[in-house]
Amino acid sequence: MNYTLHQLQVFLKITQTQSITKAALELHLTQPAVSIQLKNFQDQFDIPLTEIQGRKLYVTDFGKEIAIAAERIIDEVHAINYKTLAYRGQLSGRLKISAVSTGKYIIPYFLSDFLKLHPGIELVLDVTNKSRVIESLEKNEVDFSLVSILPKQLQVDHEELLENKLFLIGNTEDSLNWKAIKTDDLVTVPLIFREAGSATRLVMEQFLEDNELKITRKMELTSNEAVKQAIIAGLGCSIMPLIGLRQELTSKELHILPANGLPIASAWNLIWLKNKRFSPVAEAYLSYIRLHKQQIISQKFSWYDKY
Repeated sequence: MNYTLHQLQVFLKITQTQSITKAALELHLTQPAVSIQLKNFQDQFDIPLTEIQGRKLYVTDFGKEIAIAAERIIDEVHAINYKTLAYRGQLSGRLKISAVSTGKYIIPYFLSDFLKLHPGIELVLDVTNKSRVIESLEKNEVDFSLVSILPKQLQVDHEELLENKLFLIGNTEDSLNWKAIKTDDLVTVPLIFREAGSATRLVMEQFLEDNELKITRKMELTSNEAVKQAIIAGLGCSIMPLIGLRQELTSKELHILPANGLPIASAWNLIWLKNKRFSPVAEAYLSYIRLHKQQIISQKFSWYDKY
């Protein structure tokens, strides 16, 4: 056997994504480069590690066993690096955070200066859907999660980071036609929803339910970016978090439409499992957030209070 650490890392990422294309994206490599590494790694084994059925890649049982071993080896290599940095007196280790998709507009600003202070820390940040965020927290795969709705099924502690405000959003033409929208008028407006399970969708549905509104004209899209483009194109309106709209509101591609009962206010929270035993890195990060939170908000989110 003469496989390299790089081959182990590539193979592990392929097993995690079950896709050469996705593995290439996450590793910042080209697809041919990932395919070559997989072939070179496979050539060292007589038993198949993966197989292709149709156009989908599957990891064999043997491949899954090798992936487990690869992960252990990679973790040991990381441990060696962390111990070296610790010996030099530097805070080191992994900080693992999962965040709901809209959280990508928030969490980087609460991380950047902390990571600059501690270059020995490796960040693992997973920006994904709400269900996957809660699942990663429940399985204790992450130190923290960023959510806009506290999970009812888990016992968690939390640190509030930023207010979450959701407005009715339309394009320029809509904003000129409507001076004010009564709640009942929303049943006549084509509304654009996020996918089922999205935190934004849950808030939007709760608002409609509380106001006993039955929406018949609606469409469903799977990302905030897709919703924004649909609104700009004139396909309808949506109730959206303000945090992801700064550029479009500034350029006047989108406008906040005045509507009764809006905005809806909640909060972005950093959450963790109750009674969780923090690593030194996680403990240091939470202390940093509590100490510098207001400074980060005033420096990075001053535009937020204008709306």
